[in-house]
Amino acid sequence: MAESSQRREALVPAAVIRRFDVFAEYNRIKNERKGMSPDLAKGYALWLAKVIARRKFATTPAKQAQVTDVLRRGREQVTAEGGYPELDGIPQTAEMFDREIIDRMGPEFYREVFSPAIEAAIANHRSYESIRDALRVPWNLRRVAL
Repeated sequence: MAESSQRREALVPAAVIRRFDVFAEYNRIKNERKGMSPDLAKGYALWLAKVIARRKFATTPAKQAQVTDVLRRGREQVTAEGGYPELDGIPQTAEMFDREIIDRMGPEFYREVFSPAIEAAIANHRSYESIRDALRVPWNLRRVAL
């Protein structure tokens, strides 16, 4: 067990871990736990992370209303149709999640360190806000130290 723990500690992400990554993974896991299929949970989580990231640029009431409308339509699309939500006409798929989240940080880091840490935080009833920086900052610091 100590060897496995040491190996996990030695793994570093291939790219900086963003709040976006933590948010997407947190929502992927939560959606799977609610019964969403693994592929749809990935697509929905990626879509949601992108929409929420756009929200900070919505500085006028009209733009804020647009973001709210995109959120509503995407949620309706997933619940009514069971398909991937679209953003700018592009379905946000499990394959996109894999490419934009998992491949970016490295599949081994994702599988051995990142995803288990988010799983553990959810199992311990930790909110996204309480883990987003607490988890990613040490990983990023280890990455920079190399």
